[in-house]
Amino acid sequence: MLLRFAGELRRLRERAGRPTYRELATRAHYSAAALSEAAGGRKLPTLAVTLAYVTACGGDTAGWMARWRETAAELAGEAAEPEPHGGEAPYVGLAAFQPADAARFFGRDRLVDELVARVRATRFLGVFGPSGYGKSSVLRAGLIARLEPEPVVVLTPGAHPIEECAVRIAARLGESAAVLRSEFAADPANLHLRVRQAMAAADDDRPDDQPDAGDLVLVVDQFEEVFTLCADADERAWLIDALVTATRSANSRTRVVLGVRADFYGHCARHPELVTALRDSQILVGPLDEDELRDVIVKPAEQAGLRVETALAARLIAVTANEPGALPLLSHVLLETWRRRHGTTLTLGGYESAGGLRHALTRTAEDIVAGLDPARRLVAKQLFLRLCALGEGTDDAKRRVSREELADLPGAPELLDRLAAARLVTLDRDNVELAHEALIRHWPRLREWLTEDREGLRIHRQLTDAALAWKSLHRDAGALYRGARLARAQEWAAALPDGAEEALSPLEREFLHASRSALVAERTAERLRTRRQRRLVAVLVVLVVFASVTTVSAVLAQHDATEQRNAAAAQRVITQATLLVRTDPDLAEQLGLAAYRLAPTPENKDSLLRIAAATAERQVDQVGFEPGGRIWGVRIGETAVTINDVTDPDYSGDGQPLTTPTDTADGPTVDAMAFAPDGRTLAMVTLRKRVQAWDLTALPDRTPIASFTAPPGACDPSCSQLAIHPDGRTLAFASSQGGAWLWRVGDPTDALRPIPDSGVGLRGIAFSPDGRLLATAEESGRIVLWDVAEAATPEPLGSIRTGSVTYALNGSWIAFTRGTRLIATAGRENTAVIHDISDPRRPRHVVTLSGHAESVSSVSFSPDGRMLAAASADQTTALWDLRRPHAARLVGRLSADLEVPHRAAFGPDGHTVATAGKGQRLLLWETDFARLTATICARSVPMDRARWNRYFPGVEYREPCG
Repeated sequence: MLLRFAGELRRLRERAGRPTYRELATRAHYSAAALSEAAGGRKLPTLAVTLAYVTACGGDTAGWMARWRETAAELAGEAAEPEPHGGEAPYVGLAAFQPADAARFFGRDRLVDELVARVRATRFLGVFGPSGYGKSSVLRAGLIARLEPEPVVVLTPGAHPIEECAVRIAARLGESAAVLRSEFAADPANLHLRVRQAMAAADDDRPDDQPDAGDLVLVVDQFEEVFTLCADADERAWLIDALVTATRSANSRTRVVLGVRADFYGHCARHPELVTALRDSQILVGPLDEDELRDVIVKPAEQAGLRVETALAARLIAVTANEPGALPLLSHVLLETWRRRHGTTLTLGGYESAGGLRHALTRTAEDIVAGLDPARRLVAKQLFLRLCALGEGTDDAKRRVSREELADLPGAPELLDRLAAARLVTLDRDNVELAHEALIRHWPRLREWLTEDREGLRIHRQLTDAALAWKSLHRDAGALYRGARLARAQEWAAALPDGAEEALSPLEREFLHASRSALVAERTAERLRTRRQRRLVAVLVVLVVFASVTTVSAVLAQHDATEQRNAAAAQRVITQATLLVRTDPDLAEQLGLAAYRLAPTPENKDSLLRIAAATAERQVDQVGFEPGGRIWGVRIGETAVTINDVTDPDYSGDGQPLTTPTDTADGPTVDAMAFAPDGRTLAMVTLRKRVQAWDLTALPDRTPIASFTAPPGACDPSCSQLAIHPDGRTLAFASSQGGAWLWRVGDPTDALRPIPDSGVGLRGIAFSPDGRLLATAEESGRIVLWDVAEAATPEPLGSIRTGSVTYALNGSWIAFTRGTRLIATAGRENTAVIHDISDPRRPRHVVTLSGHAESVSSVSFSPDGRMLAAASADQTTALWDLRRPHAARLVGRLSADLEVPHRAAFGPDGHTVATAGKGQRLLLWETDFARLTATICARSVPMDRARWNRYFPGVEYREPCG
């Protein structure tokens, strides 16, 4: 069935005139590799990729949608349609659990117990956790449900925290929200007084033999909204002051619990009151362990009289445990699997039919969008964009929107009902918001919409907020746009494409029209005033002075206007260049350089670096450098491991398959992989302890130079780390439970003595460049140095204590300089640490390099040891100048949208840095800016005036390479 489906896709392409996959990628907005893989027949592509392929070839999307569903059903072992959706679902999907869902909320008992104890022991508590770890569910279905019948008020700050607080407190007290809002705005301390009043009244209403009503617990969920949605710094400060005052007062009757997304921890630190209140009152929400995950998966179904297939539970636990922030994806795929259940059993086949953990959410959203006609699809796009708030130094977040803002989008009410039925959005009487931010992270189409024109989206969002503020002020003329803000908004509105009229709501159009009218009126009034002044001026000297001042002002204004115009033009062209990276990389680089020459700002320089790196983007799992310039990229596919030279101009992503042992029915499962330092040897260990190594200089001969099964005890339970000696003939394996072993390539019987087992799991292993030292990284953060000059008798030397190993990719957590004088490792609190190991028995601390927002996952020295690249989970790679190690200097930061963990590695030339992660994009960065610009100019055709005028209309011609 799968081969027939792929064959029909290929025949569809033949009937379309056999366009190249690069041409199809341009039409379909998917990579050429993804489209080629769809027609390869190795696995069933997603519905979104299939429909994009069919649309690019001019096929019938409705017919192909039905054909795809039939194929998916057969492959999942289903003979008919999924089970009907009857009965109440035991899973909530993307939506957060509410207090009413407490009976089906499982897996967080220990955390909820701790929360209840901490709330009763302290008056101010911060609950921090990354997006996707279930903070809101823990607070609502866990803490709040457990506290009942104690008095609890729940609120989310939104764009106007004072109003939200007044509405929620008024509902609890039975007071007027308008009265409370006025009181609260007048003095933050009034919140404390109102709560005291309410609790005292509750005490008076209780019989004498009953205890007091206790304290009011005020739960502020999604506290990060005060930074993302609230644009008024005074309202933000009011909320913080009111909450802290209500809990600090000696006669306080208030307990406050904040639910905050972890990436906003730094924002909280900017407010001294919060720092003091949270210093000893914090709880971090972490991932679930296997038993807790099993409860989340199985117990809701058992409670509903259903059964979860053992194979399904095992698969879900395996994939979720290795997927940070995957709880919303898990909840959604469980809901979709329930909809595809067989009788009373949730099956693995139903899970796979739903698309699996990573694709079920995408499939649900894509099915709805793909089923819309083009006009409705534009409405859906505008709706989703309005429901997102662009991050400023943080991830994009969801945005709560009033129904009034969406009312004028044609067909919006019906579309919202469909999205709510699919659990993609949540609705209440007045507001709409995304069910979870997982949609932003895991739905490619929405991420593409958000990156098409981020600057335009920011302008639109500012326009929306300004229009709503203008309306709330009864259309006060003082709230209208003027000057640069009006010019920027007009330019953006005028550039909207045909058919995108619904991007502006009637209120926004009215606001822009009123701003333009006010501008015309002001200019007319200004002209009348000038005319009167000229009539009054009689003295020639006064006229001359007036003329001189006017001339100077005009020159300065013209200069400012030119700079603003150039900056706007450069930003617009950089956006266009970013979109051209895959279709015309040479033009994209040239446009990026031209925009930087026109407006040489640090932001434009960073954009040029990203554009140049993205032109050579590849999908790899591991990368290795050869001194001759060849760069090997390895991909672990569904059925094979492939290798290819990523610098090859004809690189397609398919690569040469290597002969690998098959660990599962689906294909190879690689546990650890490593390149030799010279890039000429590749070795890997599979999950079933099969060891193989290849001499890459002998390709295309794919016969391994070593292939054997590690003997018992060598990789128990698995070998999570692997390193190759500089001579390319010795392999070092590290066990995830402790212990390491040395083996000779090509002779599986030549087992050398194992390195003594410390009893602690190893998360990193690396040889020094001279091959005399071996470093092992324990999960506790201790680095042990071993003398392996005599490999048969490894001897422990010194050790280094750093932070715990949060991320590690096959030894990238450790790096040596040439000559083995310095060693770099990841350290505590998002740092990298350098030690002097001239005497390996007594390592000396040299310097700690800070500046990252999250954990460091990889370090790499340049070949001459003068530079260090440190990759972090905050999606940046810092470049440090180490010519004076004790006074290391940050000289650059490479920023790219890479999931964590990812690694950074210097190439042999010393100025190329590769950033990549497991199953992610490989980007090759040129860190020498002068070399980068010279390379772009050397390989691009000079920009003529016609092309310049096309991309920089109204700007004086400047040859970027002149």
